[in-house]
Amino acid sequence: MKTITIDPVLINTEKVLRSVQNQNQDYLSIDLNKEISIINIVNELILQGIYLEASDIHIEPIENYIRIRYRIDGVLIEMYRLPIKFLPPLTSRIKLIAEMDIAEKRLPQDGRIQIIFDNKKTDLRVSSLPTIAGEKIVLRILAQENRITNLEGLGLSELQLNKFKNLLKFPNGMLLVTGPTGSGKTTTLYASLTQLKTKTQNIVTIEDPVEYVLNEINQVQINQKAKLDFARGLKSILRQDPDIIMIGEIRDKETAEIAVRAATTGHLVLTTLHTNDAVSSLTRLVEMGIDNFFVASAAIGVVAQRLVRKICPHCKFTYEPNLGSREQILISKYMNNDSRPLKLSMGKGCSFCNYTGYKGRIIILEILQVNDAIRTGLLKNLDTHELKKIAIQNQMVSLKMDGLDKVLQGITTLEEITRITYDGEDLGV
Repeated sequence: MKTITIDPVLINTEKVLRSVQNQNQDYLSIDLNKEISIINIVNELILQGIYLEASDIHIEPIENYIRIRYRIDGVLIEMYRLPIKFLPPLTSRIKLIAEMDIAEKRLPQDGRIQIIFDNKKTDLRVSSLPTIAGEKIVLRILAQENRITNLEGLGLSELQLNKFKNLLKFPNGMLLVTGPTGSGKTTTLYASLTQLKTKTQNIVTIEDPVEYVLNEINQVQINQKAKLDFARGLKSILRQDPDIIMIGEIRDKETAEIAVRAATTGHLVLTTLHTNDAVSSLTRLVEMGIDNFFVASAAIGVVAQRLVRKICPHCKFTYEPNLGSREQILISKYMNNDSRPLKLSMGKGCSFCNYTGYKGRIIILEILQVNDAIRTGLLKNLDTHELKKIAIQNQMVSLKMDGLDKVLQGITTLEEITRITYDGEDLGV
């Protein structure tokens, strides 16, 4: 991975991009073959992303212009439009510092960059994709200073935190963390490993890719060119006398089989799946070809999570929803027709939150502990719907319920919870 140091003396925030966007003739008359001009544009794009705490920067060719969008708090926001003539030098500069093949424009590529600015390190994952309009580039920003390093930093309630920590006390078994891409699964796993790390434990991870380097933990990165995939790497890890194994993702039956076998032979296994809720993770393993008995024996718990935007603290205000409104009906149902006045919050929109009304994100989640009732349901081959009924009867708080609780606390909005958890049914219990 190449390290690039950006000199703050050379950068005047937004000046370079603004001059290009507004087609300032003095700037555009500079010969683009001069490296300094395109370097400034790339530096500005990256620094703006870091300053705005964006998770991704999208550089997209759209017919006669380049659209620059930043994913901020999970939502893509268009920030700039640059002339299409900047696309070849822009993509070449990014691919060069990401150690990608500049000449290859027909195939997707991946690369990495480390940026040092103001004595702070930020890692970038770079992905290129050929489109009919030209190469699209996406930069994933992995800011070291913004990463959460412990469970307490996830923003869980005291009840959720205690449930989570209890699952991590099991000496063996499999703990699944599930959710869509970008829901913070890797962050949760890293925080869990930090909680588990002791001088007497051998912790090994296998990831694709390694997003952050964890001290005193053995991390292995997938390398498809060397034919090192999850299954092959996991087989080798089991010969390394591990106590705790973290698998970045279960993608196929072979990896699932090895993970389950490790969990049932004295190892604590932490891993992720892409499913909609906690219960679906258990049935997904069965659908992948793992016998119900082994799933019931291996799984100790499932954490399903999402990230929702928090109301901006600078423009937040409180209001009472109108009687008979959708907000009032749904929340009142959740409150079991509590007669107290219903007060909700939202943001007006201000310069601090880029006029969105939201700033930052918080986790909502459901924690399923696999107890005897769930195991019996698995052995009876009950479907997801029936297993979820059993889980709720055993005091599992669903994603929607956790989200509604945060709405009542004034942390987020009903609109945001509906956007994140909508599954074809209206929001309710």
